[in-house]
Amino acid sequence: MPSKTEPAAVGDATLAQALLAELAREPDGISLPRLCKRLGLRMSVLMRELAWLGEESIGGQPGPGLVRVERRGERDVAMLIARSSDIDPL
Repeated sequence: MPSKTEPAAVGDATLAQALLAELAREPDGISLPRLCKRLGLRMSVLMRELAWLGEESIGGQPGPGLVRVERRGERDVAMLIARSSDIDPL
């Protein structure tokens, strides 16, 4: 697990797996400061990783659309998002 003294590389598969696992434990989302604390990351590292896993395009390449950050009152909250292709029809 990355530590605050040794930042993880953005796009690191281990970091992405840890981040996605934490988000899976919080279906209603988790505040970004709490997520930083759980993962032992600085906010800048977390924000870059969320950007890589989000919906926005980076360098002309569409993001995978796995996570979303939304504002709730005065807090930013990260959560997993389900894409229509991830949901099994009834």
